[in-house]
Amino acid sequence: MKIITERIRPALQAHQGDIELVEVSSAGLVTVRLAGACATCPGAQQTLAGVVETELRQACPEITGVNAVYQASDELISQALRLLRKDKNGH
Repeated sequence: MKIITERIRPALQAHQGDIELVEVSSAGLVTVRLAGACATCPGAQQTLAGVVETELRQACPEITGVNAVYQASDELISQALRLLRKDKNGH
């Protein structure tokens, strides 16, 4: 969604956060993944409601809601596996 890349992402990146579109359901529910500082921020729910959902609903009135998934990115999992493998091999 253009609104995410052009308006929401830059706002979150200004605070070392990021956002990724996961899915838009046929019912209008948008699922996003918050990343960077946003993934562990105590204010993530406020950001989701106050910034992400507000911007999305203004740009796309057909959106019925916004949901966030909180999971490690593939890159973070790969980094963790590399570290664990080094420990296991004694390096």
